Amino acid sequence: MKLFQKLLLAPAALGLMAPVAASAADLNLAGVNQYATTDEQVTSITQFSDVQPTDWAYQALSNLIERYGCVAGYPNGTFKGRQAMTRYEAAALLNACLDRITEVTDELKRLMKEFEKELAVLKGRVDGLEAKVGELEATQFSTTTKLKGVATFVLGANSFGGSVEGLRDAYRASEGATTFNYDVRLNFDTSFTGKDLLRTTLRAGNFANSGFGGGYTTGTNDAALGLNQLEVAFQGASGADSVEINRLFYQFPIGNGFTATVGGKVRQDDMLAMWPSVYPADTVLDIFTYAGAPGAYNLNLGAGAGLWYQKNGWNLSVNYVSGNAQNGSPNDNFDNCGGIGTDCAAQTGTAQVGYAASNWGIAAVYNYSNGVGPASGTPLAVLGGSGVGNLFDTVNSVGLSAYWQPKTNGWVPSISAGWGINSYNEDNAAANFDGVASQSWYVGLQWQDAFVKGNALGMAVGQPTFITSCGDFCDRTPQDAGYAWEWWYKFQVTDNISVTPAIFYLSNPLGAFGNAARVAAGENGAAVNNFGGLVKTTFKF
Repeated sequence: MKLFQKLLLAPAALGLMAPVAASAADLNLAGVNQYATTDEQVTSITQFSDVQPTDWAYQALSNLIERYGCVAGYPNGTFKGRQAMTRYEAAALLNACLDRITEVTDELKRLMKEFEKELAVLKGRVDGLEAKVGELEATQFSTTTKLKGVATFVLGANSFGGSVEGLRDAYRASEGATTFNYDVRLNFDTSFTGKDLLRTTLRAGNFANSGFGGGYTTGTNDAALGLNQLEVAFQGASGADSVEINRLFYQFPIGNGFTATVGGKVRQDDMLAMWPSVYPADTVLDIFTYAGAPGAYNLNLGAGAGLWYQKNGWNLSVNYVSGNAQNGSPNDNFDNCGGIGTDCAAQTGTAQVGYAASNWGIAAVYNYSNGVGPASGTPLAVLGGSGVGNLFDTVNSVGLSAYWQPKTNGWVPSISAGWGINSYNEDNAAANFDGVASQSWYVGLQWQDAFVKGNALGMAVGQPTFITSCGDFCDRTPQDAGYAWEWWYKFQVTDNISVTPAIFYLSNPLGAFGNAARVAAGENGAAVNNFGGLVKTTFKF
């Protein structure tokens, strides 16, 4: 034993002798010497043959050995944890541990001295961050609301071909120019409990008169051709560049796997427990964003409420939306008619059952609509259920959609597919339109991390909603079908900016109307076809 250590032990031992009467036989001088001699101390608790993991002080003893190295046993390799300890032995153990703590403290002091300048810089930065955090807390927009925004620029043009010269030239004149348009969305997501969501969306755009604004309706997107509408092509009823409320709904859990949604401006898909498609990662044509069933998933927007249930991958959703719920006149012979549950409500009722696994999902959906109809398709298929001209009264739609995606990104793409069928009915005996039916389908492929990590490549093909049976409306096949394709590549420039060049082709966008014009002109081939190209730039903030 070193002389300095013996001197430290002496007063400790003398101070502990008074209250304890210990004979020479009781005092383990060898043990005292071991505790004070670092060379004899163990380095692992496994060196003690009589200490088991089940002992109540096992962990504490292990920490003393491994962290401080100040525990010694008896020469025979035992610790004798159940044997009474003399105050001399306790003093020796305490002294050895204090020596180790002193060494650690001295080392820390040396390190602090060596990195004194760096520590001072870090302290200054921490103080600055604390000041900035305090300033943000004092001036923050809201403690409960997060703002998320998306701004989109679209530069593009359409070209038109076909066998009917008059129609072809008319579309070239109305939609043939190169245009530059924008869409901007601001989502204010508020949570009061951490589990609920109040969403307020502000949106503005200027697509109504572009070549990508859609058509067939008396609404704000007034471009002539409908199927070349882009998903981002928005313009509110108040006109270009006007900011409008695009969403306003509240979503909250009600226990046991149920979630409820209610809102003054909520869309059908906002109230579905799952969306049965993973295509596209970056949207282009609107017709490929309805999971293959634009009749069942018509994305009706208005006042509504819904309920969904989720458990073990299974889910069930039911919801109702009235597009004209804000209007007080229930009669469809008045302007601005509407209400809830009326003939003029522009209403939909939707029920969906689905299953979502880790990398695949499938869903079946039923939709009843009155004055809404499919969200996209040929002019006859869309106008038939939209209330424009009152061609049909109600539409019953069924859809089946599924997706699969690989667990790792590579040359194998994700696959999304869907099919929909619609049955049109009317209550005006003079019209005699009962029995009309339509269908739609699509397949979408996309490759994540295509060529460069973070980028994506995609393509889709399908038939937008087209009339398959005329029923009592006509006595022949309506020849309303046409095909649609799109191809795109998304460059992820930064985490918040992407640039997506895309091309698309529509083989017969006017459907039966175009074929009637072709027959009248005595021509062959599609009356009009449409090839388009664009570059879309998206900013997320």
